[in-house]
Amino acid sequence: MLNNKEYLNRLYQSDKPLIIYKTDKGYDIYTDFSRRIIINKKNLKYFLNIQSKSKKSKIEELNCYVGFFGYKLLCENIGIKFPKQRSKNFHSGVFYKPQTKISIGKKILIKSIKPNFRNISINTKKYLQLNKKFNLNLSLKQYSKIFNDFSKNIKQGKTYQIKIAQTYSKKGNINSIDLFWKLMKMNESPESFLIREKDYNIVSCSPETLILKKNNTIRTKPIAGTLRKTKQLNKNKALTFFRRNEKETKEHNMIVDMERNDLSKICKTGSVKIDKLKKVEEYRDLFHYVTTIKGVIKNKMSNHDIISSLMPGGSVIGCPKISTIQLLNRKEKFDRNIYTGSFGIIHSNGDMRFNIMIRTLLNFKNDIELSVASGVILGSTAKKEYNENYIKAKSLLDLFN
Repeated sequence: MLNNKEYLNRLYQSDKPLIIYKTDKGYDIYTDFSRRIIINKKNLKYFLNIQSKSKKSKIEELNCYVGFFGYKLLCENIGIKFPKQRSKNFHSGVFYKPQTKISIGKKILIKSIKPNFRNISINTKKYLQLNKKFNLNLSLKQYSKIFNDFSKNIKQGKTYQIKIAQTYSKKGNINSIDLFWKLMKMNESPESFLIREKDYNIVSCSPETLILKKNNTIRTKPIAGTLRKTKQLNKNKALTFFRRNEKETKEHNMIVDMERNDLSKICKTGSVKIDKLKKVEEYRDLFHYVTTIKGVIKNKMSNHDIISSLMPGGSVIGCPKISTIQLLNRKEKFDRNIYTGSFGIIHSNGDMRFNIMIRTLLNFKNDIELSVASGVILGSTAKKEYNENYIKAKSLLDLFN
């Protein structure tokens, strides 16, 4: 019989599908999935409303589904239509019902309802990187043209802020377990996660919590503001920079107001409040400007109501959300895929936790891709925002050096 550490190492070396999700105390690993549900616009609402009525396990932590919603699915859910875009035809969303949960903290704790779950075969698959460098879908010249067009839209009053996405891509396959733990040593982030599947892998160091719902209380933590890290900067100096910088302050205030408005649609009147205002979070290559907002959910609000109000997250799209998505759709020739969708967990009691899928790498059909975006507002410049995108991608790109 394998002990817990031996079992965990064997699990990593296998090809068994699994999910790793960062927690406050360490990491949770979910595996031995009894169900895999492909989510689309036809079954999204049914899935969100029926999952709480599904058959319960004696182990409370296993009464959940873990997975993701893609960006396009979340937009379609709120009635937005898409023009034809280049697409890899990846899943619009997938959720999994686990039978085994491993918690990694000071100790390794395992709970499972699957008989003989420790019996695992080692995988001998080889992983190939077919080209060393990532290709970028937009040059500075191409980016600048889109930037200038959106700047005109802002001056015309069609939007106040808009996020232009860029995608880095290359051919190859990854060992997602090795890559994930390497990333965690370099740039551990509060919403980091991994999905290892037979037909795809996702590795993420997302810093942004979109939904944290417990009982009738909900929190969201928008990020709006990025500063490249240098040896001369610390968190206090970064905070001073953000407070004194007019462009960063405008961008942050607009996104916070939009998220407060989104929460107000599902929360009791007067309950939406700022929990933590304009704090700085420090990461490997950058500082972020962050505010936490909370509210008390109205009676009889379903999880579908909550997700429809808050997803897709506005901080990675722009403001106002709906009209800005429509402007983006006319310019973005490539499907955003998982980028700016949401990954998370839904418990049978209705509690939820979801991030925004930024700083997230997808490996599908021998393609490796990573998307990033920065904001256009009055006063920003194309070159600065273009360079900011690289700073956001850097921790993941460096994994391949």
